[in-house]
Amino acid sequence: MFYIFLFFSYLYRMKKWFILIALNYIICSCSGSKNGMASTENNPNVNDTIRIANDELEYEIIIIEPGFNSWLLATAKPRNYYDQSYLENRNRIWVVNYNQRVFDRNRYDPMLYEMQIDYQNNINYGYEVNYILYNYFVYFQQKYKQKLGGFEPRL
Repeated sequence: MFYIFLFFSYLYRMKKWFILIALNYIICSCSGSKNGMASTENNPNVNDTIRIANDELEYEIIIIEPGFNSWLLATAKPRNYYDQSYLENRNRIWVVNYNQRVFDRNRYDPMLYEMQIDYQNNINYGYEVNYILYNYFVYFQQKYKQKLGGFEPRL
């Protein structure tokens, strides 16, 4: 079963979301299929949760997606391959399209588009957050055969 929780949040909302995500992740982990558990047991070094936080800027990004971390390490372009403005421009477009699909549950699969992403254009999230978010969107579009913008994701 597919579960992704990807969000940016200010600190006053962060605790509520973190508790919700933690509970949901625990429930999903307990009810996962035996095949999913076996693949994790075969490779215990693979961590399917990526968390980046910056208390100074008051944001947090959490990606819980089986296989994403392995894909990021094996397939994604290395850091600094794209400049930050390129990543920000792509992320802005993809976040808008992703969020529109979150609210259009009759047209798009609600299991793919579960939670809105709070990505604000006036905040400089830094290179690392934009890099991870960009690569997640590339991974998401390739894995689930989705198209979030008028252009193909580049690797």
